[in-house]
Amino acid sequence: MLDSVAALTGEAPRVLDLACGTGTITSRVLARFPDARTTGFDMDPALLTIARGSHEGETRAQWVHGDLRAADWPTLLPHPQYDAVLTSTALHWLQAGPLRDLYRTLAEVVRPGGVLINADHMPDATTPAINEALDAFDRERREKAAAGGSEDWVGWWRRAAEAPELAEAVAERFETIGNPVDGDHSDGEAHSAEWHALALRDAGFSEARAIWASPTDGMVLGLR
Repeated sequence: MLDSVAALTGEAPRVLDLACGTGTITSRVLARFPDARTTGFDMDPALLTIARGSHEGETRAQWVHGDLRAADWPTLLPHPQYDAVLTSTALHWLQAGPLRDLYRTLAEVVRPGGVLINADHMPDATTPAINEALDAFDRERREKAAAGGSEDWVGWWRRAAEAPELAEAVAERFETIGNPVDGDHSDGEAHSAEWHALALRDAGFSEARAIWASPTDGMVLGLR
């Protein structure tokens, strides 16, 4: 992801970390590009609290609380356009229609010549036998890890809710977004890398293609 940012936008990018969560992309951007400036945007107050805390004193990073599903969300950003918009394992929470709308909005947020890079779950429905075998393998591995005491998503949220530094933000998250401990579920959709590339071109990006893939995930780059 960051190699592509360097190749196409240079060594001092203005980056929007979209649906930033705890800010892990921001951390990597600032470590790689000393002259970068970043904006982390997310709707989850608990994850943003962690992001702000782990980047305390970092003047190159800004943080914005907002909902990508709101039509006017770009007005919350400190800059009208960015060299790069980066996001990871987040946009599968959206259904196809809203995701297409978001890509059209991002075509205005990314400056001409800039990039949007989306790394996410990108299944390929044309290989059902491969998919079934890999899903079974991954499920077995996760079950073994859980039996060995590894913490899962629900356990992580339980612990976060008990942490004094996070309790208030987690309570707000549970009230406004959902409570993973009680089993909140997304109604979003996961699409193939080819689907994302076509949707980006339809949204106004001049070029788009997959630049990385694993058996279950992919990374698609759109050039504005």
